[in-house]
Amino acid sequence: MPDTPSAPAVPPTPPVPLSALLAREDLALRQIAGPGDADTAIRWAHTSEMADPYPYLLGGELLLTAGVHIPEAAGSDGGAPCPSEVESLGDYFDGYVSRIVAAGGAALGFGLAPVHDTVPRALVAACDHYGLPLLEVPPQTTFSGVARAVWQLMAQARLAELRRVTEAQQSLAAAASRPDPVPSVLRQLAQRVGGRAVLYGPDGAELAGAGRAPEEAARALGELAGVVRPAGPAGPTPASATDTVAETHLAAYALGTGQGFVLGVAAPRRDPGDHTIASVAAVLLTLLTGEHRSGAGAARSSALVRLLLGAPPEAVAPLLGGDRWVVVHARPTRDGPAPDAVAASALGAALGSTLVDLGDGFVRVLVPADREPAPQPGWTLGLSAPATPRDWAAADAQASRALARARATRTALVRHGERTGLADLVPPAEAELHARTLLAPLAQGTALTETLRTWLSLHGSWDRTAVALSVHRNTVRQRIARCAALLGVDLDDADVRMELWFALKQGAAD
Repeated sequence: MPDTPSAPAVPPTPPVPLSALLAREDLALRQIAGPGDADTAIRWAHTSEMADPYPYLLGGELLLTAGVHIPEAAGSDGGAPCPSEVESLGDYFDGYVSRIVAAGGAALGFGLAPVHDTVPRALVAACDHYGLPLLEVPPQTTFSGVARAVWQLMAQARLAELRRVTEAQQSLAAAASRPDPVPSVLRQLAQRVGGRAVLYGPDGAELAGAGRAPEEAARALGELAGVVRPAGPAGPTPASATDTVAETHLAAYALGTGQGFVLGVAAPRRDPGDHTIASVAAVLLTLLTGEHRSGAGAARSSALVRLLLGAPPEAVAPLLGGDRWVVVHARPTRDGPAPDAVAASALGAALGSTLVDLGDGFVRVLVPADREPAPQPGWTLGLSAPATPRDWAAADAQASRALARARATRTALVRHGERTGLADLVPPAEAELHARTLLAPLAQGTALTETLRTWLSLHGSWDRTAVALSVHRNTVRQRIARCAALLGVDLDDADVRMELWFALKQGAAD
């Protein structure tokens, strides 16, 4: 039966081969009993003088002992114990070694001196009987030195495995950017695990494959893929499953498209980093199959092509899923690195839209108006008023100003035009003419207009305006002084400020 483990996201520390420990000349260890052909895996070293170490072992240990617990009749094998003593010692070591094996101990290291000059012959016989490797530890080698060597070898193996995983991730990413991305990813994955990689469709058919595996294992891999493929209302299915057939390790991963695609991997071994490498391939294949096979992805591609060929935005908007939209501008709340593509995509997903643009230090998202954007942890948002595609450019400017105000006031989310005001009482044509006339001296200075608008919205605060515009406070002072000079007004006058704010709200100088 296949199992469905929850494998770690990063490869665990690989075990140390016993042969690597025996090869350390500084330790001078010597195997004197147990199987010599099997390359035993050591996961850690543990020292114990307990007559029954079973309760203290986790499995995979190199157990180190100086024989303090051995009955006195064992001596140092220099004398000749009587037959009854020999039988008693045989029973003792038989029980001792069998308990180590039952606990999953990987090997036993016996230290010479100061208790014993040689390894008891009955212990050697017991280790041979139970197949437990027995190492002779010379007097000059300390147990702490052996343990340190184990950890050093584990660290080296861990570094080598991480390097292998990193190189595999890079090669898989490069394969995904090739003209034939799916076959290229499968070829790279098969090469990295030394086996076969297959992409199965929703109906279980093999869509693409690379590499080789025994025929029996290949058939079993297709059956294992069915374990993680959604089967309707029968219940939830696991995200991955593993099995072993014909001495071949099998693994199946359900792709995140929700459409039934499955990645199958067959390899002659299962190294610690193989799960991580296969998981990276599964993510890449999820993106490739989801983007090119989903209706939404096809519609977005169609809309983009039509825009590039000259179609107006309002003509392609129905392909994107709506007639009215909200433009969202967002920046991370805390100072730090600028958002990357992964963070931008995650924000878009949280807002319910895949129409995401990563700008210079901020993220722009186009959200259908029927999906009300909510505050997002770690982000500061500025929202436009709902707009038709014809007014997307104006909505983009609204979102930018709303984000500037949100950052200046340290508010998680600010919407443009949430309340009506006195401007609604003035006929739009008259208001626009008045605003255009009043702000005419600033018509050629976009930075001056935006600085004046932000400064007035923040009640004349130099510091908060500087933060909102990402400029120095002295730059704000210079720009405001320039505005006052060009307009010929006193900006300390509340009436002047009110009239200018009214004019700026009309957007005549945008």
